Amino acid sequence: MTDQRLSLALIGCGSIAQSHWQGIQSDAPNVHVTAAIDTDSERAQAMAEQTGAQAFTSIHEALEKGSFDAVDIMLPHDQHEEAAIACFEAGKHVVLEKPMAMTLDACQRIMDAAASAGTVFMVAEQSHYWPDAVKIRQMIDEGAIGEIITARAFFGGSVGSGWGSKPWRYELAKAGGGITIDGGAHWIRPLRMWLGEIDEVVAVTGRPLADMEGESLARALLRFQSGIVAVFDALRAGSFMGPSEEFRVTGTEGELLVEKGHEGRVMLYTKEYSDGHVLLQKDVGRNASFGYELQDFALAVIEGKALEAGPEYSLGELRTALAIYRSADTGQWEKVWD
Repeated sequence: MTDQRLSLALIGCGSIAQSHWQGIQSDAPNVHVTAAIDTDSERAQAMAEQTGAQAFTSIHEALEKGSFDAVDIMLPHDQHEEAAIACFEAGKHVVLEKPMAMTLDACQRIMDAAASAGTVFMVAEQSHYWPDAVKIRQMIDEGAIGEIITARAFFGGSVGSGWGSKPWRYELAKAGGGITIDGGAHWIRPLRMWLGEIDEVVAVTGRPLADMEGESLARALLRFQSGIVAVFDALRAGSFMGPSEEFRVTGTEGELLVEKGHEGRVMLYTKEYSDGHVLLQKDVGRNASFGYELQDFALAVIEGKALEAGPEYSLGELRTALAIYRSADTGQWEKVWD
């Protein structure tokens, strides 16, 4: 592995930036943070001191005065387009938190800017690098549970996760939707990794959380191009929630499960392992996935390595979310890629 390092600016120094920084420290040896940018000067300065970087309070000031070759954009969804295009126009490599933008038209403008710049563009979807997601894909590929029959993904949790009384994610104008377009994307990506591309969806949504302007409940059937039908459930509730597996993949010869909990075990159930066989222990390293994705980005810049998932592929979660929203309105099956 090369010892060359990519100089990176962190744009947006909120809680997700802390996760990215921890991942860089533990699992992205080819990344060197040289700038911290946030409109909140105290937050920018705190991140700069933490990382040994230079603090800025605007992207344009940082692009003019900073020293970095790439940016890591971690802003509310409504700011993605303007920030990404400004960085591409300055000739920077860009890793942009999912979703790429709130509309497909905005995504196309971002991709056009990336093409004009000729720099590396990555949409950060950390679940593509989750050790449990990767392990299940390996087991499916090896035929551990035979032919896939169906699958289920469940993303749920109680409020009170440290976002504050009304985080920006609860505002439609800033998020572009609710639980599906945001955190739900982390559960849609593994289904696509395992089952292929989604063809169409039918869904219902609800708002059990009054403070959340977008949907805080989504239930959808996802029909894949292969014909397999899977279930996507997402819920953010104001009450205590009991245990439920996060993923269940059912095949003709067994099942694969990811147990509930941010660091849940991966289990295999077959005729041979009727009581269950542990494939990955409780600490499956999801937090480290932030480092894995940023290391992937760094090597794409430094060595020209192909990204694990390019920006066009990363449109899949946004397209699925938008199709779910259309279906909730129409009550009909809605195509994902049309």
